[in-house]
Amino acid sequence: MNKGAGKVYCIGLGPGGREQMTLQALEAIKDSQVIIGYALYVELISDLLAGKEVIASAMRQELERCRQALELAQTGKKVALVSSGDPGIYGMAGPLLELNSREGLDVTIEIVPGLTAASMAGALLGAPLMHDTALISLSDLLTPWEVIEKRLRLAAEADFVTVLYNPKSNGRPHYIELAREIFMQHRSLQTPVGVVRNASRPGEEALVTTLDKMLLAEIDMTSVVVIGNSQSWQAEGRFITPRGYVL
Repeated sequence: MNKGAGKVYCIGLGPGGREQMTLQALEAIKDSQVIIGYALYVELISDLLAGKEVIASAMRQELERCRQALELAQTGKKVALVSSGDPGIYGMAGPLLELNSREGLDVTIEIVPGLTAASMAGALLGAPLMHDTALISLSDLLTPWEVIEKRLRLAAEADFVTVLYNPKSNGRPHYIELAREIFMQHRSLQTPVGVVRNASRPGEEALVTTLDKMLLAEIDMTSVVVIGNSQSWQAEGRFITPRGYVL
């Protein structure tokens, strides 16, 4: 099939709250005939899906969801492949585009950006991402720990503000401890650290603490951890990384 026969919207739903979804995302969902996604994310938009075919599946079935979306688009349907946050940041855009290219399908794909967890966490904490920032996932499902550890070390050495995605799970509870040890070699123990859980969802929590006390915070897979650079500081409970505007 050639382009124009169908289409896949790869849609970022944002961190979870409806008020964080973009108008572009809402229009793309409205225009789609089929909605495909991880069951939890599909449930977040269930009120928008009347009259649409819905295909919800479990975690770790990302490639199968991409294949389903591409196959349905080849039949002439408009398909919404939904992803949390931004689909191009640890989301579905990459595997979707890779499959489309590697299998020579030539399906029309539109990437619809969304508010990523780092941006939402930053807003809740104050202004921690005002200077150069690194995003690093601590999940080793697709990336060996040795590679993650190297990236953590280099980010710490380069004095990046560092946002940790997927910081702690039952299967790897110690990775966040190892990450902290790496940063303690390059930062003051009083370096601000922000921990945000369930951003824009029920049970939302945002805490500003310090590098020496960060493990006292509740950290899990719904969390984002932001470690400041050498210039970051706290003011009235807000996390600030200066850019140099104020002398």
